[in-house]
Amino acid sequence: MRIDIVGRDIEITPAIRQYAEQKVSKLTRYFDGIQQITVTIHRAHHSHHTQEFTVELVADVEKHKDFIAHDTGPDLYAVLDQTTEKCARQLKDFKEQLKNH
Repeated sequence: MRIDIVGRDIEITPAIRQYAEQKVSKLTRYFDGIQQITVTIHRAHHSHHTQEFTVELVADVEKHKDFIAHDTGPDLYAVLDQTTEKCARQLKDFKEQLKNH
């Protein structure tokens, strides 16, 4: 499985890359048909020193359209966690559907 970490208006530091890869690599526990995961991190600057991060996670799964999850917030690591949770829930639901058919 391939994992791509892409930054928009933010430099992807080794720490961010390692954290993101570590989080999303666990998604294969929920569904093993994942071929590629792309994590796009976007940083938006707002007025007076506030910034917000948007994380979009796209899981490319064989024989199904991509699963897409995103979230926004001021703490990049928390947003990564929440986005990964959303994608995990989608994958678990999809696996349940497969079992039930």
